[in-house]
Amino acid sequence: MAFVQFSRISLAFGGRDILKDVSLNLAVGSRASLAGANGSGKSTLMKVIAGLLAADSGDRAVEKGTRISYLPQSGIVHRGKTLREEIEGAFRAVTDMTARMERLGRELEGVKEDGGRTAALLDEYHRLEEAVERSGYYRRDAVISQVLSGLGFSEGDPSRNTGEFSGGWQMRIALAKALLEAPDILLLDEPTNYLDIEARNWLEDHLVNFRGGYLLVSHDRYFLDLTVNEVYELFQGGLKRYAGNYTAYEKIREQELAGLMKRYAGQQEEIARTEALIRRFRYKASKAAMVQERIRMLEKMERIEIPESLKKISISFPPPPRSGRVALTLEGTGKSYGEKRVFSALDLVLESGERLVVAGRNGAGKSTLLRIIAGADRDYEGKVTYGAGVVSGYFSQESAEFLEGITAGMPGSSGASALGDRASAMGDRASPQVIEFMEKEAGTALIPRIRDMLGAFLFRGDDVYKPLSVLSGGEKSRLALLRILLKPVNLLVLDEPTNHLDLHSKDVLLDALTKFTGTIVFVSHDRSFMDALSTKTLELSSRNGDGSFSRGPVPRLFYGNYSYYLERLERDARADSPDAAPSPSRTEPAGGRRTPEPGPLSGQDRREREKQRQALLRRLQRQEGEILAALEALEAEKARFEAELSRPEVYSNGEKARAVKLKLDGIARAIEGKTGEWEDTAALLAEAGFSCGHSPSLLV
Repeated sequence: MAFVQFSRISLAFGGRDILKDVSLNLAVGSRASLAGANGSGKSTLMKVIAGLLAADSGDRAVEKGTRISYLPQSGIVHRGKTLREEIEGAFRAVTDMTARMERLGRELEGVKEDGGRTAALLDEYHRLEEAVERSGYYRRDAVISQVLSGLGFSEGDPSRNTGEFSGGWQMRIALAKALLEAPDILLLDEPTNYLDIEARNWLEDHLVNFRGGYLLVSHDRYFLDLTVNEVYELFQGGLKRYAGNYTAYEKIREQELAGLMKRYAGQQEEIARTEALIRRFRYKASKAAMVQERIRMLEKMERIEIPESLKKISISFPPPPRSGRVALTLEGTGKSYGEKRVFSALDLVLESGERLVVAGRNGAGKSTLLRIIAGADRDYEGKVTYGAGVVSGYFSQESAEFLEGITAGMPGSSGASALGDRASAMGDRASPQVIEFMEKEAGTALIPRIRDMLGAFLFRGDDVYKPLSVLSGGEKSRLALLRILLKPVNLLVLDEPTNHLDLHSKDVLLDALTKFTGTIVFVSHDRSFMDALSTKTLELSSRNGDGSFSRGPVPRLFYGNYSYYLERLERDARADSPDAAPSPSRTEPAGGRRTPEPGPLSGQDRREREKQRQALLRRLQRQEGEILAALEALEAEKARFEAELSRPEVYSNGEKARAVKLKLDGIARAIEGKTGEWEDTAALLAEAGFSCGHSPSLLV
C-alpha cells in the first residue's frame, strides 16, 4: 500500500526550530488536516512531505511507486498553453505508465519459458494497468470536464489561453491539475482560498470519494469537518495527532489549552515571587547563598511559552450612531452590463440590526450588488434609499489592495477620506508603520486596544512596525478591514471579510460582528461564518436544477440564515422532482378548473406585502420571546423543587415528598404545554416565509 512516513524530522531556520522530532504517517485512505497558528510551519511541513524541502535530520520513507501531488497556497502562474493543454499535463505520469505497459507487452512477447521472469513482468503490467484505470485516463475527456465544471470553469474556458486567467483562477487551474493527477497522497495547502461556495461544495464531495489519502491545510471549519477524520497540530515545533474531525479536535484542544494557561499563570506567579525575593535580599551578605540558589533555579527553569495566537483576544467596535428603524430600502433595483442581465426587480427592506448574507453562484452579481449598496457603483436601475442617520463602512478585496477607497462614499456615509488622500497629505514623509497608521485612524478610546486588535488580525510581534509600503496583498486586506471596523458606522457592507484570516482571527471577527448592533450586508464563502452571522439570505438567481433561470435573474429573499436557505432549496428541489407528490397550488380543484397563477405584483403591492410580513414576523417573534421567557421561569422553578426534593428532611418524609412531587408534575405539564406553544409559534414563523410564493421578487 502506498504511504509516506516520517520519523523524528527536525528543521530549523536561523535560530528558530520550525520542526522538532516530528513523526507522521500518511497512507491511502488517510483523511487528515494539518492545524496550527499562522506562521507555525504548516506550509514548511507540507513541502518537506512533498519532498521539495530537505529536513535537517530524521528519516523519510516513501513506498516505491507512491505518487504525491502538492498544491501550495499561492504563486502558481500558467502561460503559453490553452487551459485544455495545461490540464492534459496532469496525465503525464499516466502517459509514462502506458508507455511502460507497451514496453512490458513487447518484452513479454519475447520472453521464453521462464516462469519467474514472466510472473514478474505480468505482475508489474497488471499493477500499472490498475493504476491507469484508477486515474480515469481512458475516460479523461469526461473526467476533465467534470473537474473543470465543478471548480467553476465555463464551457468556453478550455480553449482560452491560461495567461488570460486572474490569480484566483490560476490557483483553480493548479487545483484541477492536482486532482486530475489522481495521486496516492494529495497535499492541499489552503485549497478553498480561491473557491466560491459552490466550488467548495463540489470539492468536499470529490474529497469524500477520493481513493487516495490526503492532508489538508484550511481555515474553513465546515469544510474540514466534512472531509477529515484526524487532525495533526503543529505547536511550538512539535506535532500531535488528534482523532476525529476538526470540531472534535477543537474541543479536546480547548481543554488542553486551559490546563496549559493555568500552568503558565502558576509559573508566572512563581517567577514573580522568586524575582521579588532576589531583589529584596540581593545585597545582604547573609542571604547570598540563598539568592544564588534562586537565580540558578530561574536559569534552569523550563519556561512555559504562550504563543500570541493562543492569547484570548476580544475586540469590539465603537458604538454605532443612532439611526431610524429602516436602514436600507431597494426598489426595483437591477443591473446590466450591455446585453447581459445580472439581476433585476430587487425590492428589499432591511431594518436596523439585521444581518443579510448575499448568496448565489459565482458571477451572479453578489459583489456588484454590494458595490451598489455601498455607493461605489451608481450605474444601476431602480432606487436605493438609506435610512435616517445611516453611516456606512464598505470593505472589498479590490479596494483593500492599496488601502484606498475603504469607506463607502454613499449618501449618509461619514464621508471619511480614503487612505490614498491621507497618504498624499503626508507629502514626502516615509511610509508610516502599521501601528502608527492605525493609532491615527482609531479614536482616542481605542488606542490602548490597538495592539490587541492588530494581533487579532495577524499583525503580531514586530509585524506592527512594518511600513505600509512593504505589506503583502493579504496584509493590506486585513489592515483595510480592521480600519473599517474602527469607524463609528451603523451599516457595514462587507465583501469577503474572512479572506486572509486564520480560524482564530475569524472567530474573533465573528464574535465582534455578532455583538455589533448595527446592520450588516455581507458576502462570504465560509459556510460556518455565513451560518453564524446571517439572519436573512438573499439569493441573486432563481435557478432550475440544470442551472438555467426559471423566471429570469430575479432575486429571492429567505427569512432565515444560510442553513435555512439551503434547506429551502433542497425542499424545493424535492417538490419539483417528477416523483414528488404534486403541490396543492399546482393541482386542479375539484370542479376541474385550474386555479390561475397570480400575475406579477406591482412595486406598491410588493412593498405593502413586505410591510404586512414584517408586522407578522415582529408579532410572532415577540410572542416567541414571551413563551421562551415563560419556559425559562418554569425550568428555574422545576430546578428549585428538584433541589428541594433532594434534601434529606424532604425525601425522608413521605408527605412532604409527595407534595413536592405533585408540584413537579404540575410544572412538567406546564413545560410541556409551553413547549407545544413554542413549536406552534416556530412553525408559524417558518410558515410566514412561505406565504408570498407567487411574487416575482419572491420573499421566502
